[in-house]
Amino acid sequence: MDKIWLKSYAPEVPAHIDIEKINPPEALARTAKRYPENTALIFQGTKISFRKLDDMVSRFAAALVDLGVKPGDTVATLLPNIVQMVVAIYGALRAGALVALNNPLYTNRELEHQYNDSGSTLLVCLDVLVPRMSALRSQTKITKIISCHIRDYLPFPLKQLFPYVKKGMHLNTPNERDIFEFTDLIKKYPPIKNPYRSNWEDTALLLYTGGTTGVSKGVQLTNSNLSSNVQQCRAWFHAFNDGDETVVGCLPFFHSFGLTTAMNIAIYYAYTNILIPKPEPKAILEAIQKFKATYIPAVPTLYNGMINFPDLKKYDISTIRGCFSGGAPLPLETIRKFEELTGAQICEGFGLTETTPVATINPLGGNRKPGSIGLPIPNTEAKLVDVDDYHKEITEVNQPGELCIKGPQVMKGYINRPEETEIALRDGWLLTGDIAVMDEEGYFSIVDRKKDMIISGGFNIYPRDVDEVLFAHPKIVEACAIGVPDTYSGERIKAYVVLKPGETATPIEIIDYCKVNLVKYKVPKYVEFVSELPKSAVGKILRKELKRMDQEQSVKKPD
Repeated sequence: MDKIWLKSYAPEVPAHIDIEKINPPEALARTAKRYPENTALIFQGTKISFRKLDDMVSRFAAALVDLGVKPGDTVATLLPNIVQMVVAIYGALRAGALVALNNPLYTNRELEHQYNDSGSTLLVCLDVLVPRMSALRSQTKITKIISCHIRDYLPFPLKQLFPYVKKGMHLNTPNERDIFEFTDLIKKYPPIKNPYRSNWEDTALLLYTGGTTGVSKGVQLTNSNLSSNVQQCRAWFHAFNDGDETVVGCLPFFHSFGLTTAMNIAIYYAYTNILIPKPEPKAILEAIQKFKATYIPAVPTLYNGMINFPDLKKYDISTIRGCFSGGAPLPLETIRKFEELTGAQICEGFGLTETTPVATINPLGGNRKPGSIGLPIPNTEAKLVDVDDYHKEITEVNQPGELCIKGPQVMKGYINRPEETEIALRDGWLLTGDIAVMDEEGYFSIVDRKKDMIISGGFNIYPRDVDEVLFAHPKIVEACAIGVPDTYSGERIKAYVVLKPGETATPIEIIDYCKVNLVKYKVPKYVEFVSELPKSAVGKILRKELKRMDQEQSVKKPD
């Protein structure tokens, strides 16, 4: 496929950049030398400079080495976006370890699988989870746990008030063998003298994906993947200035989207990062106003939450110069309302954990097409292939096919899963499992997930077409369409709907609305109102979880 998308690039963005071979810990050290007094992290008002952050990372690396962590070992994290999360990731890398990023919301069963799959031997963990994880140690290779408290980096007087405000939370580290306090280690050890320098193509991070649909797979991201994707994003957001931007760190850093577009880009280019452990509209709006944030990477549910926040107009968010949306399709209605209310441009993009994650973005300052995922970023190739035949490339515009990505951000593979790696990677191309089309200007649009397509009465229906119409309904805040079994048609469409606060509606009302806006075979047969939709940690609506819920309901129904 010809790279016709290059003609649609913003004038300031090159088609190709020379990737600098600098590993993440080295990037932090360089930033700390260039901008030592710039604020690196803001947590609940506490500010940490790049000089201080680099020192903490080196002290933590020294602690890990003394605790027996060797180059090539795996250190696991189980933390939200707090200061210790950033220090743990970069400190482990500086000690030569791999880092397995785990979701604190996962169950013991899921975590046990991930710890064993990654071969983790040490865990950096939020204090409230320490008792559970200590009990889980006997079923894994983890021997040592480092406990982190939210209170450790709170400013005065919040630090003093925190134990009283958060009654019922486990705040004290158990007096058990091989359980350590994070702050004790930082104080005890001087900065590491000879930090380990891993190879460019070595695996640096393991991120788990697919856990909601079965056994999760560990995606191996190398130093090259991590560093390349940050540099690609920086080239795309050409209007940003090194040392001058302030990022809203509301996406979890244990997810690739938050990891690259909030945490890593801030460290590489000396942006201030406002850490938000629990992403909610109010916390995000307060952070923007208080710290004059200039850049937000977020998911559609967060943008949707902001535009529907009752007191939105009370906040001054005029400092925002760029917004990046990904992780899930961004409804057109959300784009329109957000930009109407704020004046800030949202650049919708696309990626997977397997692409570190950014593969395509709408141009910042260029021709942005709402509803599309934009253009392949520099050093990235894209093509569409027949859903049933990888070797058959689709070259016609506006013809759907499976989206394939090639570039320096494409993963090394899945750990311990050679067969699945072989299925996903073909000749350097990643098969995304997403169905897309490309228009005459090179803009790609996701039609739907390959596995989510609904087949009803012989018609192929992409749920997103239905979702878009539902989102535009004035009473609806969120919605998601799925296919449910039907003896006559094969499948029928069922819509799960969340109404705006104070609104009421009937299924017939929603169905009639869809009849006006959709072709007959795309109109939902069933509508179920729910208080909320199931979401992943990053805020992505879990369509497969809705299918599971519907199946459970069907089983419970009497004959």
